[in-house]
Amino acid sequence: MNKKPAIKNYILEDYLYYLRIEKGLAANTCSNYSRDLQKLLIFLESRSKNFITCQTVDLQAFLRKQKEKGISARSLARYCATFRGFYGYLVGQNMIDQDPTIFLTAPKLEQKLPTFCSEVGLNQALSRNIRRSATYEEVTDLLVLRDKAIVEVLYGSGLRVSELLNLSLNDISFDLGYICCRGKGNKERIVPIGEPGIAVIKDYILKARKILLKRNKKATAVTSNILFLNVNGKQLTRQGVWQIVKKWARENGLDKNVYPHALRHSFATHLLDNGADLRSVQEMLGHADISTTQIYTHLSRRHLLEVFRKAHPRARMEGPKNETSNNYSNG
Repeated sequence: MNKKPAIKNYILEDYLYYLRIEKGLAANTCSNYSRDLQKLLIFLESRSKNFITCQTVDLQAFLRKQKEKGISARSLARYCATFRGFYGYLVGQNMIDQDPTIFLTAPKLEQKLPTFCSEVGLNQALSRNIRRSATYEEVTDLLVLRDKAIVEVLYGSGLRVSELLNLSLNDISFDLGYICCRGKGNKERIVPIGEPGIAVIKDYILKARKILLKRNKKATAVTSNILFLNVNGKQLTRQGVWQIVKKWARENGLDKNVYPHALRHSFATHLLDNGADLRSVQEMLGHADISTTQIYTHLSRRHLLEVFRKAHPRARMEGPKNETSNNYSNG
């Protein structure tokens, strides 16, 4: 039986504070949780209920209504995850006795293999000479240098876009060849980056970044230390990086389906294809659970199967040869 008869206004605010401060979740993630829970609260109030008096049947009714609206199975599964986290928190805070999500069933999701790029195609594109004019005074040439450095970091180190956006000059170790980034939950990790990536980042910093920074007349101490800047010398946005990668891929003749996270997928897939162990890839990607990383093994198995079918003499069925038939008949 629930202990409190009515919800207090501060419950949702306290939960979001807990997610942001104690769990260290990103602002975007907290906003998504807040939006989902506010939708639930509006629905509950239409049934003369609230978070505290909510029961499993109410949650099921909410999900059923969302499904009728055409909401995808993936979004419904996200709602379930949001509700479980929230009500687990309420139980832990002794605000309710029973968790209404215990018997809540999330829809089964079809596991989609992540999109990744051709190893040969990516390396050929990154090996091209990118200089367009005799000097680096034109903004176009500055951005070409920056864009290539961004792709090198996303593919060469497997960073998430959010991690790339917050990189500072101090996060790159040029001598040791690694990047220090902060991932989900504000967890810090060290990721290696190869010599080509280090060289391109140096080129961008020396020839382009300082000029871009000068275009920002109101630069702060934080902005002045951010590694990747936009055309106005300010910090890039997620949408900006997405457009940069799409444009870079198009100009270099790559598949139109190349996007920032596809470069991260490519990083993991190519590592496994070339003999890296799963645990090391997990560490480099910053996955808390190795089961998240295991999806890339399916990609590698598919690659191995393709190699087998193309290369092994016993991979394909062939029709019986006359001499073979004769040998059997004579035997």
